[in-house]
Amino acid sequence: MIIKQDLSKKSQSFLENLRLYLFSNGKEEEEINAIVEELEDHLIEAEARGKTVDHIVGESPKQYMKQLSNEMTTNTRNIFKYMLMIIFGALSFLVLTDAVKGHLSYSLFEIIGSVIVSLIFIIAIGSVFKYVAANSLSRAKEYALYYLIGLLPIVLFVGLFYLNRLIETPTFHFGSIGTIITVILTLSFLIGVSLWTKTWVVLIILVLLVLPDFLFNYIDVNPDTQLILSTIVTFGGIVIYLYVNHKMTNQQTN
Repeated sequence: MIIKQDLSKKSQSFLENLRLYLFSNGKEEEEINAIVEELEDHLIEAEARGKTVDHIVGESPKQYMKQLSNEMTTNTRNIFKYMLMIIFGALSFLVLTDAVKGHLSYSLFEIIGSVIVSLIFIIAIGSVFKYVAANSLSRAKEYALYYLIGLLPIVLFVGLFYLNRLIETPTFHFGSIGTIITVILTLSFLIGVSLWTKTWVVLIILVLLVLPDFLFNYIDVNPDTQLILSTIVTFGGIVIYLYVNHKMTNQQTN
């Protein structure tokens, strides 16, 4: 939903934060839309009479959001669905990036650890979204939190990588046919998610992660140069894509 432009920036910000807070608490999207639209109308009327968002929600927006959330139904099925999508999404990235390097092979510790890391990330990002939505933070603090939450899975997976060397558990080798079947199933899952969410961001980021390593298999460069170039292509491509996508979204909403 596009917030109407005749609202003040403070009211627009509150509605956007409210939507984020309710979504992070697992509320139904249709119910969220209905609540936000109704509150938007109230805010438009209040501002026309010279009042502000504080007259509607009181002095504590955080308390108002919490009270409103408690009165709404929590869709546990949706929460479970999104959790599974994130877990399988994380595993899909791991599988496809590894498949470029050769046959797939994972220890039991690595598989369980990847699921645990994904769960920790889900809980952490949900908590950060609720905190950002319910508290008035400066842009610098908000971006710092998002930066830290983005680093969290990287740190955890690095830790998992080294622990996997120290802890011996059974290893599953997929072989040539197993690797091909796993890659096909993984790509089918990612394409299905992209069609369902009506966005290709997951596949685009995946291509930017996998393509450099795939290309460098056929280019004779030393490992250090390969790592630098791969990092530049991957993260540079992601930044460019997100910037272009942001500009296109702004053009559509204006």
